[in-house]
Amino acid sequence: MHCTFEGSITAIPAATWDRLAGSQPFVRHAFLAALEESGSVGAGTGWTPEMMLVRAGQSPVAAVPLYRKSHSYGEYVFDWAWARAYQQAGIRYYPKLVAAVPFTPVAGRRLLCADEAPAELAVTVQAAMSAHARATGASSVHWLFTRAADTGALACAGLLQRTGYQFHWHNEGWRDFGDFLKALTSAKRKNIRRERQRLAGAGVRFHFHEGQTVSEDQWDLFYSLYRTTIEKYGARAYLTRRFFSLAGERVPGTLLLLAEHAGQTIAGALYFRDEDCLYGRYWGTTSPLPGLHFETCYYQAIDYCLAHGLARFEAGAQGEHKLSRGFLPTATTSLHWLDHPQFSRAVADFLAREHAGLEYQLGELNEHSPFKRSPEVS
Repeated sequence: MHCTFEGSITAIPAATWDRLAGSQPFVRHAFLAALEESGSVGAGTGWTPEMMLVRAGQSPVAAVPLYRKSHSYGEYVFDWAWARAYQQAGIRYYPKLVAAVPFTPVAGRRLLCADEAPAELAVTVQAAMSAHARATGASSVHWLFTRAADTGALACAGLLQRTGYQFHWHNEGWRDFGDFLKALTSAKRKNIRRERQRLAGAGVRFHFHEGQTVSEDQWDLFYSLYRTTIEKYGARAYLTRRFFSLAGERVPGTLLLLAEHAGQTIAGALYFRDEDCLYGRYWGTTSPLPGLHFETCYYQAIDYCLAHGLARFEAGAQGEHKLSRGFLPTATTSLHWLDHPQFSRAVADFLAREHAGLEYQLGELNEHSPFKRSPEVS
């Protein structure tokens, strides 16, 4: 096998990449190219593409969405403490290599290949990445939000495994939102009904728009909502205005939800979907209406999943308030290789202690399931 590293996703033909990537929108060529073309990643962002392509002879057999990072923003697997420890020891932590989709805490393929990744392929790829890291001065390699099949294969390469969790909604075959509510405890059911009725009574109306039907004026409006909410919480606006237009035009499954009140658009949320899952990504609002966030970011999406037969809704990272609204804790995984042997051992010890605490925390969360009878939690 022969591994090469490319400075842009555009150096790899879209048909070649997508044949390996599968159907999830975030690892498709169009999505990654939109990030680059819009300037959301690339020069000056701290995300430098180094896309990896693996060939057997002349035939591409695998690929990795790989970036050289000069910071740890936009990853959602937090390693700031590791970086500080390196700095205190007088060792450089940055740059590092990250196999990930920028700004997207969604589990999926990271080792892209036509079928499930065999262990021998994962070992070969990781060995090439480690050698590339050493040759180019990167301290480490990090695989973020890997799917279960990749996690098992990459574990054979001796990587350190880290577990986190998110809250996901799972469709148990409910006919509609009312049917879903019947599965919840009385208190949770009444609270959600109250939140929805309050907004409906205020005259707020919601409409989903397919990406290619969204006008530039609507994208302008949504971008202003996105920036307003980002700035309110002192966060970074990772995405440029151009990204939204490109995603709507080129990325299948792009959806824009807009909320209107008294003739004005007061909130919006960006979603993506594939054949069985809806993914909530960004939202924004100019309105203080109570419950608007929950309706825009959760309830409208659940309605959409039920209407379109989608099995799962992933509403993004963090947020224990999602538990009371029908979302259950679901494990996420990342894998890590650190070139420095002493730091690698120290991080391994940290991860073992962190995992024990996480197991306890997940047990506590599952004790507070919003459902009358707790379904099995993955």
